[in-house]
Amino acid sequence: MKKIAVIDIGSNSVRLMVVADGKVLYKTLEITRLGEGLASSGVLSPQALERTAATVARFYNQAVAEGAEKVVAFATAAARSAKNGSAFVARVAELCPIAVDVISGEEEAEIGILGALGNADGGIIDVGGASTEIILREGGEIVYKKSVDVGVVRLMDGCGRNVEKLKAYSLQAVKAFGTVSARALCAIGGTATSIASIALKQKTYDGQAVTGFAVTKETLAQVTEYLKNTPVKQVVAETCVPEKRAEVLLGGAVWLDTVMAELGVEKLLVSDADNLEGYAVKHGYLG
Repeated sequence: MKKIAVIDIGSNSVRLMVVADGKVLYKTLEITRLGEGLASSGVLSPQALERTAATVARFYNQAVAEGAEKVVAFATAAARSAKNGSAFVARVAELCPIAVDVISGEEEAEIGILGALGNADGGIIDVGGASTEIILREGGEIVYKKSVDVGVVRLMDGCGRNVEKLKAYSLQAVKAFGTVSARALCAIGGTATSIASIALKQKTYDGQAVTGFAVTKETLAQVTEYLKNTPVKQVVAETCVPEKRAEVLLGGAVWLDTVMAELGVEKLLVSDADNLEGYAVKHGYLG
């Protein structure tokens, strides 16, 4: 089997996907919160930079030990928007032989829709740690594409778990999307899959069960209420959501609720496949 590994360096987590002969063998992640404090400082903190670079190197070594012939990595909002993003790329290169591909918000949207929908028409929303992308395809053509610098880590840094602050921030930020003509969107990324897993009462994450799950406004309201009224450690004990994800998930839920309400989106169809698969398909690693 020819093995290829792809590493996604997000603003909240680092993810590893191992592909063999054009099929996904597995995906795993570690939450390192690269974008922590970025909203106020404009730079990656030394601690966030170091722990994230170390995780990338560890995933590289894991993939090579498992027989990966090639390991590639791409980075998204935190690395591209930070003033010292190049220092992070350099640190990764010091720890392992990877040249990190720092992609634009537009490319992030493009690989997101490719991973979730292939070449089919439709739209996606991807709520990450430091940015959110929406992209629509009609008649085989991209008709709308926008990346906005709002994500769960930025929301946590700016508003904590204060729901009123989160709502006010979200109402202002959502205006950047303008008019989006979609009554349903495919939702990708850890915020969407975590919300779906809570709604499905999963104790162990099941990506197949999550894929295709419809998050309605009512479902999202119920999950948001649960997250608002339940201590983080209790959420961790009762669900399959890890603690570092649970800490930022309330902000993501409020943000998604605001996006749905303000843009007229009636439901979100969740997909476990996302920009990891999209990046692999774009570069010919995944069939």
